[in-house]
Amino acid sequence: MRYALFFLLMIALNSSAQVKNYIIGVKGDTLNRVDSKGMKQGKWINHYDEVRSEPGYEEEGMYVNNRKEGGWRLYTLDGDLAGLENYRWGNKDGVCQYFNKAGSLTREESWRAMNPDKQYDTLEIEDIDNLNHFHTVIVKNEGVAIKHGTWKFYDATTGMILRTETYTMGKRETAKKDTAASDSAATVKKSMAKPKEVQDYEKKNAGKKKVRVRDGATN
Repeated sequence: MRYALFFLLMIALNSSAQVKNYIIGVKGDTLNRVDSKGMKQGKWINHYDEVRSEPGYEEEGMYVNNRKEGGWRLYTLDGDLAGLENYRWGNKDGVCQYFNKAGSLTREESWRAMNPDKQYDTLEIEDIDNLNHFHTVIVKNEGVAIKHGTWKFYDATTGMILRTETYTMGKRETAKKDTAASDSAATVKKSMAKPKEVQDYEKKNAGKKKVRVRDGATN
């Protein structure tokens, strides 16, 4: 029994030695841990004050070896949910959503995280003109997140999508729906064009002096 207690005490002392700094949250959980190597670990809450008219906010999520990992939640300084972000290797990855003060979704972004430990990365890219078909590309790794996928912008009042933008590894693509929208606009414009008879009349009388017609006006 004595040896067992000694063994448990050594484990506790060793664990404490690995943590350089931390705080205790209101729920009694350990937050903002910094290990002996000065690296952020575990659950953290970051606070940012307002700077040059930019609103302040707080964010909470997990760090793994000084890098953000997994889901993070953003809050206004009033405590309202402002955003939901996803991270991998310390960079944004996947879908990130942002909300206004009323809690309505205003923007949805799509990101692709790059592993900062690699000089180059191999990716499978979907062919936008031939869906469900992929090709392999090798890209130089800048160690950052890049836009990849569909970005959506919402009307905060109605919840309807105002516009979308599609990106492939940081490069914006011409969305087929945008093309369709342009075709639709062209169709509407064409339908509003003057009838052929009117066009023929205007062409026939082009350049002729217009005759003023008395309309009964005194001036």
